Amino acid sequence: MSSTVTPPPRKMNRLGLEVLQYKGSKTTLCAGCGHNSVSERIVECFYELGVNPYTVAKFSGIGCSSKSPAYFLGLSHGFNSVHGRMPSIATGALLANATLLGIGVTGDGDTASIGIGQFMHLVRRNLPMIYVIENNGVYGLTKGQFSATADVGSTLKTGVHNELPPFDCCALALKWGATFVARSFSGDKRQLQAILKAAIAHHGLSVIDVISPCVTFNDHEGSTKSYAYMKEHEEVLQELDFVPAFEDITVEIPEGEVLDVQMHDGSHLRIRKLHRDFNPTDRLATLAALEDAEAKEEVLTGVLYVNTSKPTFLELLNLGDAPIATLPESKVRPPKAALDEAMDELR
Repeated sequence: MSSTVTPPPRKMNRLGLEVLQYKGSKTTLCAGCGHNSVSERIVECFYELGVNPYTVAKFSGIGCSSKSPAYFLGLSHGFNSVHGRMPSIATGALLANATLLGIGVTGDGDTASIGIGQFMHLVRRNLPMIYVIENNGVYGLTKGQFSATADVGSTLKTGVHNELPPFDCCALALKWGATFVARSFSGDKRQLQAILKAAIAHHGLSVIDVISPCVTFNDHEGSTKSYAYMKEHEEVLQELDFVPAFEDITVEIPEGEVLDVQMHDGSHLRIRKLHRDFNPTDRLATLAALEDAEAKEEVLTGVLYVNTSKPTFLELLNLGDAPIATLPESKVRPPKAALDEAMDELR
């Protein structure tokens, strides 16, 4: 007599998709690279929130970080642009099709050096997309030179000391208009998950600076972007949890006050106060906190700023919801009378 073993039911999300359908190719990055942890968190968050991968557009530039989109959401659209120019490509794609959810993965070299001009214009326009900076303080593809985010006094494996002050990408994003700004550590799975889920729900530009150690060129003693340094110097702003709008979830709140930040779509990011009163809707207070942390050689992690009232670039341009490619010619091509009028004005 033979017995039949019933296989366990396959675990699916609210769209009826398995987590495998949210993964990408096998990584070619170094074993232990923090970038791989970021890719894993993106897979988990998009799967758990039930985002349709066919409605996602992935963007990147050049660098180790810009290889990351190949390792998640293999069913999504993707474009690998030239060094530092990813924001332009993302802007054009999302203007052409506002129904897409854009996610860009970039690095500290791609953003804070050759691409800093493009980054600033992306921020001031508040383009609705998720912009993840995998920040390791070095150029990994060109043998580990300092990037523009390397801290003063940090050292290379060769013993060379950095004497130039760094760019703080979170402070730049705050100053020039991003509506969601956060910093995390690739080794902090729970915090990074909560931040990514909140960014997916946010209606506007979400800038997430992730300290992501380079195990090959920048994980040694003297580096301020190493695993050991982050474990010793990370200053967590708040314990994070994220409650999606489509789930009926109850959470146990410990004693103490809670600040509810309502996202544009009605979901909430709940922030529990720990050792300080921190209001992520106060931009000036956040800038002051970043300055204070820099003076103390601390790395602030958590949700730094949220603004749900600022219009996005698409709203400012009064674009409709329909993708441009689906519009009839009468909607996208001016009539002959308009051309004749313009020519008459030039005569």
